[in-house]
Amino acid sequence: MAKPSARTSSGRYVSRLTSGALAVIMAGGRGERLHALTEHRCKPATPFGGKFRIIDFPLSNCVNSGIRQIFIMTQYKGQSLIQHVQRGWSYLRGEFGEFVDVVPAQQQIGEHWYRGTADCVYQNLDLIRPHRPKHVLVLAGDHIYKMDYERMLKQHVEQKADVTIGCLEMPRAESSAFGIMHVDDNGIVQAFLEKPADPPPMPGKPDVSLASMGIYVFDTQFLFDELRRDANDPNSSHDFGKDIIPYIVQHGSAVAHHFSRSCVRTSGQAASYWRDVGTLDAYWAANLDLTDIVPQLDLYDRNWPIWTFAEISPPAKFVHDQDGRRGQATSSLVSGGCIVSGATVRQSLLFTRVHAHSYAEIENAVVLPDVDIGRGARLKNVIVDRGVRIPAGLVVGEEPDIDAARFRRTESGISLITKAMIDRLDG
Repeated sequence: MAKPSARTSSGRYVSRLTSGALAVIMAGGRGERLHALTEHRCKPATPFGGKFRIIDFPLSNCVNSGIRQIFIMTQYKGQSLIQHVQRGWSYLRGEFGEFVDVVPAQQQIGEHWYRGTADCVYQNLDLIRPHRPKHVLVLAGDHIYKMDYERMLKQHVEQKADVTIGCLEMPRAESSAFGIMHVDDNGIVQAFLEKPADPPPMPGKPDVSLASMGIYVFDTQFLFDELRRDANDPNSSHDFGKDIIPYIVQHGSAVAHHFSRSCVRTSGQAASYWRDVGTLDAYWAANLDLTDIVPQLDLYDRNWPIWTFAEISPPAKFVHDQDGRRGQATSSLVSGGCIVSGATVRQSLLFTRVHAHSYAEIENAVVLPDVDIGRGARLKNVIVDRGVRIPAGLVVGEEPDIDAARFRRTESGISLITKAMIDRLDG
């Protein structure tokens, strides 16, 4: 391992590898599979875990790994993401060359907007070049995980790779939305297929595929050369997964980095934790997983904290202590500013400033900030979007046909409730 050269604010050392690296986080995802939940925000800006945004996880991984030069590339519905980053990530010291900069699509080269992820980075090479990084990490901005990028950088240098690709084993039935690779015994990628309809299995593991995490490490000059080559290819779609990575696999040296080697675990955690929360079911499940007695994702780990914009809010409050009207929450996460006033909360996650009124029953619910849940309402298996006012007595989660007619209901029975949907009920 490279010799440590500095200590971060969290007490971790920064190696020469990470101090000489720059990260580019791709945060332009539309999040279409989240439907109305991303109607007014891009997927990386979507709230998660009670007080965080999805983008906070790759950003925290960068800072905790010692990478302090970070560009966030936006394109669609980026205003809430920009506001969040400005408020929560402005503490890095510019005089030391540290920064988290949000970069909007600007048509830097020609009159077209970004044609793909590779074109996005290519159009912004002039922003990267003055910092003279030795390595560039290209990261997806829409996944939940903890990862020490220094370990991946170390493998990249030791194996003298052209590109190192973060990967993890995934059930084959869930792998068609990812790049799938085949590697030899030395970790060299022999084949790479972007989002195949029928993902090939791993040797000896017929139900498992080796999937790309959308995390890449490049030597800077090699990346620049590849992006220029790709930009001049009229047959390219100018995307990392579809074009850049398959080309390097065929003509260069692409190495797989298994997530298990760099996943940040807490004491007693055996499995590597990584979640794509790109569907309503996955988003709901990942949030409610946090209510487990010992969740796989530890948000309380002080050695690898998840940083975010810290809203100033009073402590959560529970009031009334009468039979049938007792403010209480069990197996739940209740954020600051919440008031549980004679309501019952079970196996749920309440974001900041949720107010649940008397006799309301909330179960298996993910409730985003500033929601008001009316007296006597019953909510089960729901996601409630930010700022929704749930009418008194509303029942969701007991009559599937009624729920499907009024709200966005998934096949597994999770209902998304937004302000527009409630407004239609009132109309």
